[in-house]
Amino acid sequence: MRRFEQSETLKRLPEQFFAKLVKKVQHLQSAGHDVINLGQGNPDLPTPEHIVEALQGAAEDPINHKYSPFQGFGYAKKAMADFYQREYGVEVDPETEVAIMFGAKSGLVELSQCLLNPGDLALLPDPGYPDYMSGIALADAKTEMMPLLAENDFLPDYDGISVDALEQAKLLFLNYPNNPTSATATKDFFDETVAIAKKHNFCVLHDFAYGAIGFDGIKPQSFLQSEGAKDIGIEMYTLSKTYNMAGWRVAFAVGNKSVVESINLIQDHMHVSLFGGVQAAAASALNGDQNAVQQLLKTYESRRNCFIEKLNEIGWKVDSPKGTFFAWLPIPEGYTSEEFADILLEKAHVVTAPGNGFGAAGEGYVRVGLLADEKRLAEAANRIGKLNLFRK
Repeated sequence: MRRFEQSETLKRLPEQFFAKLVKKVQHLQSAGHDVINLGQGNPDLPTPEHIVEALQGAAEDPINHKYSPFQGFGYAKKAMADFYQREYGVEVDPETEVAIMFGAKSGLVELSQCLLNPGDLALLPDPGYPDYMSGIALADAKTEMMPLLAENDFLPDYDGISVDALEQAKLLFLNYPNNPTSATATKDFFDETVAIAKKHNFCVLHDFAYGAIGFDGIKPQSFLQSEGAKDIGIEMYTLSKTYNMAGWRVAFAVGNKSVVESINLIQDHMHVSLFGGVQAAAASALNGDQNAVQQLLKTYESRRNCFIEKLNEIGWKVDSPKGTFFAWLPIPEGYTSEEFADILLEKAHVVTAPGNGFGAAGEGYVRVGLLADEKRLAEAANRIGKLNLFRK
C-alpha cells in the first residue's frame, strides 16, 4: 500500500512526550501489577448530577437536533458573561466579548493560528502546558521561553526577557493557577503583565483552566480583573476542571473583541457549532447551584493535605501546592526527572509525570496529580517511602 508523505505542517508538530509514559504504564498493568496512576491530568470524579440532567433534557428538545448557530446560542454566551460578573466582578459583552470553544485545548491551539504568521514570535512559560507548542508549530512561528523558577514563585521574570524579544513578540501565554507548577499569580503580577503588553504591543492569552482551584481560602485571580486587561488580551476558561466536564469538550474565551472575533472566524471554518445539548448543560453548570464546586475544592484540598503530609513523613520534604489538582515535587539529587519517574513506576508502581516533559526548566521535578482518593494517595506515598530514596 502506498504511503503518502505528511505535510510540512504536520512534521513541525512536537513529539508527544507522554506517549512513551503511557506505554510503560500499560505494560505494567497488562502484567497484572496494581499501578497507582498519578501522572495524568484527567479529573477522576463524575460530572454533577444536575448538569447531566440538563444535557438529558436538552437532548430531547428538537431544536438541538438541528445545527446550532455558528457561534453558539445567545443564552450560553450570556451564562458565560454572567459567570464572570458573579465570580470576578468583570463585565463582558456576551455578543462581542465571548467565544464558545470546543474545549480549551482547541482554543489554545487555534489562537496561534489566529494571530501568528510564519516567523512571528510568541513568549511561552517553561515549564508549561505542551499544547501551547502545538499551535505555534502549526502557525510556523518562533518561541522565546520564559523560565518559571522557584525563587520567583514560578512567575516569569519580565526583566529577564530581552527588549528585542519583547518588541518582536506578538503573543504571550500565561497559566495561573499553573500547570505543572501549581503556583498562583497575584493581581500585582497581572497588572505588571498588562503594562508590559501595552508598552510592547503584544496580545496576552491567560489560560485559566484551574481558575476554581485555589487553596487555603484564597480565590485565584482572574487576569481580566486587572485594569486594561481586555484592551490587550483574553482569558480562556474551561468547564473541564471546575465541573468535572473534561469529556464534554466545552470552554470559552472572554476579553478583547478583535481576538474573540478571530476565534469565532476560525471556528466557523473548522467546527461550525457545538451541540446545543452541551451548551445547555454548560449554561446550567455556570448559572446553577455552585455547591458541587465548593465540595470539589474541599476534596482536592483534603487530598493535598493528606498526600503532602505523607510525603514529608517519608522524608520527601515538599511544599503544599497553592492551586490546581497537581503537586510539583523537587526530586532528590543524582537523578534526572525521567530517571526518577521511571524508578517510582518500575519499583513502586506509582506513575508521575517527569518535569522535563513540560520544558527544559521542568528538569529536576516530577508532577503528581491529586486524582485518586486519599487512601490511594497515602498508599502511593507509602510505596515510595519503602524505596528509601530520602533522608528523614
